[in-house]
Formats: sequence, C-alpha cells, structure tokens
Amino acid sequence: MKIGIIQQHNTPDVADNKARLREKIDKLAADGANLIVLQELHNTIYFCQTENVDKFDLGETIPGPSTDFYGAAARDNGIVLVASLFEKRSAGLYHNTAVVFDSDGSIAGKYRKMHIPDDPGYYEKFYFTPGDLGFHPIDTSVGRLGVLVCWDQWYPEAARLMALQGAELLIYPTAIGYDAHDTADEQQRQREAWQTVMRGHAVANGLPVVAVNRVGWEEDDGSRCQFWGTSFVCGPQGEYLFKAPEDEESTAIIDVDMERCEQVRRWWPFLRDRRIESYGDITRRFIDSK
Repeated sequence: MKIGIIQQHNTPDVADNKARLREKIDKLAADGANLIVLQELHNTIYFCQTENVDKFDLGETIPGPSTDFYGAAARDNGIVLVASLFEKRSAGLYHNTAVVFDSDGSIAGKYRKMHIPDDPGYYEKFYFTPGDLGFHPIDTSVGRLGVLVCWDQWYPEAARLMALQGAELLIYPTAIGYDAHDTADEQQRQREAWQTVMRGHAVANGLPVVAVNRVGWEEDDGSRCQFWGTSFVCGPQGEYLFKAPEDEESTAIIDVDMERCEQVRRWWPFLRDRRIESYGDITRRFIDSK
C-alpha cells in the first residue's frame, strides 16, 4: 500500500488551510498514493488551547461542507482519504470525528474520538463529547482501516480491539506538542514516549501504524503551542519506515508491504497466545489490592 501523509502548519485562515491540503492531496495522488492521511482537526488552528464558546461556530454537520470538499478530493483523485473534523451533531453536542472517504468520494465510515483529554492547552473536554460509535475498523477499497484519534494513541485497549476485528492498519490523526514550561529534556522524553507507545501497538498487534501530526507554532486567544511534528509510519515490528521532521511541514509517500504483516504474525502469534479467560478485570477502573 502506498500511503501519503501530510504534516501541515495551520493558520486561522480556514479556506487557506483547506486549499493547501487539497493541493498536497492532488500532488500525492499524482505521485502514486492510494491512501492519504491528514492530521487531527486540520481545517483550523488547534482551538482547544482555550475555552471559548464562540469556537463552537467552527463545528460542521456530517455530511456537510467539509465532507463535500474532501469527498471531492478523494473522488477526483481515486484515493482513500482519512480526514478529521469538528462534528456538530446537535446544538450543544459536538464530537472530534475522523471521516474516511473511499475512492469514489463516498463516506466509507467515521470514528468519533473516544478518549478525550483535559490538560493545560488541551481543553478538549470543553468541546468534545466522548465518542459513542465504539472501536470498529472501517472497510475501504484499500483495506480495513483501524482509525483512532490522538489521545486514543496512549491506550493499548483501543488498538487491540481494532486488531481483533481485522484491522489491517492503525491510523492516528494527531495534534500534540510541547508544553513551554517543560525543560528541553522533558519535551524530548514526551515526544519519544509518544512515538514509542504507538510503535508498541504495532508490535503487539502485528500491524503497521500511521501517525500524522501538525507542526509549528499556533496561537489562540493568547495561548501558544508548538506542535512537534514527527509524523511517522512504522511496520508491524515497530520499525520506522518514515519519520518527518519536528519543525517543518512534510509530505511523503511510504510504501508499506501489507503481506509482511501476515508473516510477522506467524512468527509472533500474540493473538493465539492471549489468555482471554483471565482478562476480565481489564474493564474495571482500578483493582484494589486489598
């Protein structure tokens, strides 16, 4: 599978952000990509840096103007496209939603972000209702895609549930960056942990992983965040197939050998050896040792 990724710096100009994405989508498709993955909430700046009720005006229905726009990009180029939108489901009810378009421009499926963070500079619980669609892969003309979103990437349960339902690829649109109050060493530890945990999902499930992050400084209502880029693709043993820079935009096409996943799973049959009869406590919030 030839996978295209777009790591982009965003501005408050939504029309410009979308136009630049469309130009890059067209270029990657012309160069042979058959699946293209965009970063989290790619239409706008990352507006969750502050809590502001006016930002709900950025939400859109699905279907809506943005699904028309990205559906056309998928159809015109004959590619599968993973987009990330601020979904307005109803008044006062919004989701952080990944939408997958098939090569004919139709919506193959959507995933509503399940794990919602609430940290300084990432006030997502103010904006997003936790997803209610569960963890289910989306079938497309290029394969069955396990699409998750950003904060979901820290949870092995989410990746495993996708793998158990036949996902052939794990995909994480992402918006994550440095806290300016942290030391340079701490910033790098966090960035590397972010990569390591997803590479672990690749190894544990014998699946390639695609993580696409935004990059550069973004300012919102006086708050500033530097997104650390470093979008990457790794194979089923966690091996890097591509890694983008930390501090600049990047587009790339990565050729992923999907047949190799079958062989890796034969060498390391982790799904075979799971002790499913002993995992009941995993659904508890905490297990008191007393």
